Order: sequence, then C-alpha cells, then structure tokens
Amino acid sequence: MHPQTDHATHLPSTADIAVVGAGAAGLFAAIWAGRTAGPTCRVVAVDGARKLGAKILVAGGGRCNVTHHTVIEHDFAGSSPPAIRKVLRRFPVDETVRFFATAGVDLKQEETGKLFPVTDSARTVLNALMTEATTAGVQCVHPARVTAIEALPADAAAGDSSEAFRFRVVTDGGSCLARRVVLCTGGKSLPKSGSDGVGHALARALGHSITTPVVPALVPLLLAGDHWIKQLSGLTLPARLILTTVSGKRLVTTTGSTLCTHQGLSGPAVLDISRHWLVARQAEPGVRLLINWLPEETPESVDQLLQTATRGPLAVLRQRLPERLARQLCEQAGTTGAGDLSRAVRKTLGQLVTATPLPVTGDRGFAVAEATAGGVPLTEVNLKTMESRICPGLYFAGEVLDVDGRIGGFNFQWAWSSGFVAGTAAAQDRG
Repeated sequence: MHPQTDHATHLPSTADIAVVGAGAAGLFAAIWAGRTAGPTCRVVAVDGARKLGAKILVAGGGRCNVTHHTVIEHDFAGSSPPAIRKVLRRFPVDETVRFFATAGVDLKQEETGKLFPVTDSARTVLNALMTEATTAGVQCVHPARVTAIEALPADAAAGDSSEAFRFRVVTDGGSCLARRVVLCTGGKSLPKSGSDGVGHALARALGHSITTPVVPALVPLLLAGDHWIKQLSGLTLPARLILTTVSGKRLVTTTGSTLCTHQGLSGPAVLDISRHWLVARQAEPGVRLLINWLPEETPESVDQLLQTATRGPLAVLRQRLPERLARQLCEQAGTTGAGDLSRAVRKTLGQLVTATPLPVTGDRGFAVAEATAGGVPLTEVNLKTMESRICPGLYFAGEVLDVDGRIGGFNFQWAWSSGFVAGTAAAQDRG
C-alpha cells in the first residue's frame, strides 16, 4: 500500500494512475481506482491546494449538500441529457448514500430533497473521503500544482512492467511518469480553491476542445444602476424567473426562493437560471429575463383580483407579498396604492407583478459562482469508461466536463457518478 498523507509534497517518479485534482470528483475517482486495482497499483492524487477539499467545506453553507434524493439527467445542462443519463445510471443516488454510510457518514433528507450529513458538517464528508482514500492506498500529494500533462510516444519505456508509461505529469515541484491520468481539475468557479481553468488548458493541450462560451453557473446576477429592486435588499420570497427570446418565446423558467440584494438578485431560483441567461445572451443578445413575484398567478388573474377587490391595490398585494415589495410595485405602476385604478394602470400593475423586466448587466463572476457552465464535451469521451476518445489513457470526471447541475446537490452527484466510472475504468485499463 502507498499510504495517503494529509500534507505530502513528495511526488513519486512513477504512478500507475495519476489523478489530477483532489476535490470531490478527484478523491472519488482515486478511491475507486485504488479499490478496484488493489495494493499493487500505485494511485497518486495531485493537487495544488495546501489544504484539500475547499469546495467541499464551503458547500451548502458549510454543511455539504452531498446529493439530492432524486437526480435525473434533466437536472443538468451542457452536454445532452441522454449522455448525462448514461453516466448517472452507473452510480446513482442510492449508491452514493450506501458509500457514505459505509464510510461512517449517515445522510438525512430535508424537505427540499437535499441530502446532508446528519452532523451538519462538511468536515465529516471530507474526512470520510480522505480516510477512504487512505484505506484504498491512494497517495495524496499537495501542494503540487500540475502545469502540464505530456502524452508520451507509444514506444516510451515500459518501466517495471510490460505496460508503457503514457504520460508525464509535470508539476511546480517535479514530474511523474504515469500509465493513466484522470483529469479532475474542476472548471473555473471559486478559483481560490484551485479550479481556475487550468484543466481546460491541460485538456486542450492533449487534443480536446472546450465548449463555448464558458461562463459562471449558479451565480448571483447584477442589476443596472439604482434599480428599485436593489432598494429591497435582504428581502426573500418565492418567485419565478422566466428567460425569453426577443419575441417572447419562453426558453427556461425556474421557481424557488429569491433574494433581493444591494447588487441585484440571488437565491436558488436566480442561481439556477443564471447560466441559461449567460449562455443565451451570447447567442442572442436580446434575450429577456423577467420575474413573477406571484408564481401561481398570471397577468389576467392579477387583473381580475384587482378588479374585484373592495380595497385599494396596495392592500390587496400586501396580503400576498411583503409590504416593501407591494409598495414598490404600486409606485412603479404609477399609483399610490390607494383608491381605484384606471384600466391602464391596473394592467401595468398586473404585468409588473407577474413579469417585471430585469435589466441584468452581468454576474458576480467565477470568484462567487458555485459551478462552471462549459468544459470538455461528452461527445469526446467514451461514456462507458469516461476515457478520452482522442487521447488513450486519459480519463475525465467532474466539473472539467461540460456538465453543470442546478442547485441542490446535483453537481456533487455528478462528481460521484463520473468519478466512480473514471476511477474504476482507469484501474481496469491495461491497454
């Protein structure tokens, strides 16, 4: 066995499997590679971070939303749903729950469907992964930032077996010859954690393409100037976000908790639609984003409600919305909220309640984003093994791929599923 240490900086000269990136997907791939291949196989996980697992520790407000009780391909964007489904089915949610239970981490399901450790501590999840890596014989080497992965000629020296070393993994602290490489560097979100886009550069250098655009996902959105929604900072309520074309065709809708901030909007519904807005505006700059403050209502039903009300519009709206918001909607429609409304003002108010236009100017960027939209397309990967179709012996897992999930543990489930497939396949590869 090659024991894992918490802070080993010595990079071995050779490895059977080098896992580049020791976050959620990387640790999982390494664990399954070690378990599958056994103690005669040297598995090395290399990461540039001084302390591993930064993203795991901050996830879910420090509690780590490990997965969701139901995960299907339509919870993700990026690559095609059928391709994503093939990977998810190889290691579904029940297998995730079983893995962590065996590792001593019991999970609890909350009303939202999210699964958290019963300890409510992300540290529990990270410690379990590190312990399982140790047990599987994985050597974690960090901080050692990988700067290049070189594919070696087919006739490279076979080393101590008949199987050739296919790669040279170059770090800022030395290099390592590896027979197989699993690339698990993440995308570009939370770059302080190490996922600063280096994985995309490494993949390109080995012949892969990266989808365009690459944009933040699960990121708060910014509103123009002194927009009145900014005056509602701190207000949280359920709402529906609607992304439409210039002509009004609906592209995507999300519904859930929405937070007004001094910069714009955040909260689950906003985070979920953010990547769709950012990608769509690249293809069609005139796309529009609207918000329905009463998700169950339509302009017609609100109009009817206002017509039949015996009190003024402010009193009607206050029954269903926070007062600060109700007052702002009335003000934007051109009424004090008291007395009768003209037909035009009533129609305007109904439209504002159910489809307030959002003048989004941008987002808070990768430094704040919880995920990355874009990456290595699944069409360039063998979905049965997660091996590159372009560079034999190279495998992929996690966020470096063009797959990003909605908020709620879905991105972690993608890390577990793809990490399992890549790790087990790399261990079985004797090509």
